[in-house]
Amino acid sequence: MKQISFHLLLVASLAGSLFGQARPNVVFIVCDDLNTHVSTSDYPYINTPAFDSLAETGMTFKRAYCQYPVCGPSRASFLSGLYPQSTGITNNSTDIRNERPGTVSMPQAFREQGYWTAVTGKIFHNSKTDPGEAVWDEQTFFWNDEMPLEKQAREEFEAIHGSIDDRKNRQLWKNFLLKYAPQTMNQTPGWGPSGLTDAEHRDGKNAAQVREWIEAGSFGDDPFFMAVGIHKPHIPFLAPDKYFEMYPKKDLKYGYTPSNFWDTAPRSAISKRYEGFGFELGVENEDLRREYMQAYHACVSFIDAQIGSIFESLKENNLWEDTIVVLTSDHGYHLGEHFLWGKVTLFEMSARVPLLIRVPGKTKANTTSDGLVELIDLFPTLAELCGITTPSDLQGQSLVPLLENPSRPGKEAVYTVVSRGKQLGKAIRTKRWRYARWPDGEELYDLVNDIEEHKNLAKNPTYGSELKLMRDYLDQCEAKAIGARLF
Repeated sequence: MKQISFHLLLVASLAGSLFGQARPNVVFIVCDDLNTHVSTSDYPYINTPAFDSLAETGMTFKRAYCQYPVCGPSRASFLSGLYPQSTGITNNSTDIRNERPGTVSMPQAFREQGYWTAVTGKIFHNSKTDPGEAVWDEQTFFWNDEMPLEKQAREEFEAIHGSIDDRKNRQLWKNFLLKYAPQTMNQTPGWGPSGLTDAEHRDGKNAAQVREWIEAGSFGDDPFFMAVGIHKPHIPFLAPDKYFEMYPKKDLKYGYTPSNFWDTAPRSAISKRYEGFGFELGVENEDLRREYMQAYHACVSFIDAQIGSIFESLKENNLWEDTIVVLTSDHGYHLGEHFLWGKVTLFEMSARVPLLIRVPGKTKANTTSDGLVELIDLFPTLAELCGITTPSDLQGQSLVPLLENPSRPGKEAVYTVVSRGKQLGKAIRTKRWRYARWPDGEELYDLVNDIEEHKNLAKNPTYGSELKLMRDYLDQCEAKAIGARLF
C-alpha cells in the first residue's frame, strides 16, 4: 500500500466511516461536448438508460454549470477547483503548469494521498497538458478503428498517389476524402453511421479498459480513482449504425428561435462556429439540422451504453457499494438554438451540463437538486468524501451539504466566462436570472418565464433594478474568480 502520513490516515478514517472500512473508490466520468439532451435533464426525446439508472440510485443536479464553455479551459478549471481567471487558462493550448506553477490537480491530490489513479481517454485536454506519470499510475488512450468507408477511400487513393502517410500526400488525402460521405470529412463537423461496432470505437475501448482494471483488480489493496474521458458526442458525430436507427430524422423535435433575435442581443454573444456546420445566422435549414441532431443523439445513446457497461462491471465485481460515481460533461453544446452550433457561448445550452453523483451510504435514491452548482465544486466535494487534503486556495465549494439535503438552495450565483479576442464575455446565473456582460452590450434573461432565452430584457427600463442587481453580482463573482491568481 502507498505510504501516507498519520494525519492523512486519520482524515481518511473519518471518510471511510461512511463506507464501513476503507476509503471509498471513485469513478469520475467526463463526457466531451455533452449538453442537456439526456433524460435526466428532462429532455424527453432521447434514450439514456445508464444516466437513468445512476439517477435512480443517486442525485441529479439540475442546475450545474461549467466555468468556461471550451474543453481545455473548462477541464483546467474543474480539475484544479479554480475559476479560469485564476488558472490563467482561457484557450485550448495553454498549460496550467506554465501559467500557475505548482497547482495541484484533483487526481494528483488523490494519488499523493494513497489512491491508485488511472485514466483512459481525455480528462486533461490533450497529451501536452496531461501531467502523465506525475498523476496517473495507469494511462491509456485509444482511437477508432478504420471505418469501412475510410478503408475504401484509402485504398482508392493509395492506388493512385501512394501511402496516405507520405508528407506530400497529407493535404491531398484530406481533400480526397471530401468526395465521400460526411463521415469522412476529417476536422469539419462530420457525421453519420460509422459501420463499426461499439468495441471498435474509442469509447467502447475506454469502457473496456475500465472493466479490465476493475476485473483484474489492478489497484491492488489501494482505493482507486479512475477517470474516464468519454470522447463523444464531440465531432465528428460518428456512432455505430444501430444508434442512428433509434432516431428517425422525421421524428426529431426541437424549438425555433425568433428570426429577429439577433437584433436584440450583443453581436459578441455570437460564436461563428455555425458557419463550419453549413448554416447561416438567422436562417433555419431543417434538413441539415435534422441530420446533425440525429447523429448527435446517436452518439449520446452510444456513450450511454458504454457508461452502463462500466456500472455493470462495478456491480458484478462487488464494488458498486464502495464506489462514488460522478457523471458529467465539460460544457454544453448548441444544436441550432439561437441559430448557433457548437460551444463557446454563454447561453444555457453552452454552459449548463448534466451532473449526477452517487455516494453509497449518503445520497438517497432518485433525488434531485435545483441548487446552483459549478464544476469547480467537484474537487472539494470528492476530497471531503474521501478524506483528501486540498490546496488552501480552492475556489469551489463542497457539494456534500447538498448531497445530504437536496432541498438546500446551492449558490446565490454561478459564474461562467468565455473569450472574445483579448476580452472576456462574463455571465452569472441566479435562481431566476441570467446576466451577461460583453464588450458591446449586455444580456438579461428571465429563466423562469423565458427558459429558452429569447427575450433580452437588458434594455427594457422595467427591469432596471434587476439589471443593477445583476451587475453588482457579476462584479462580486469576478472579484472572487481572480482571487487565487498567481501574478
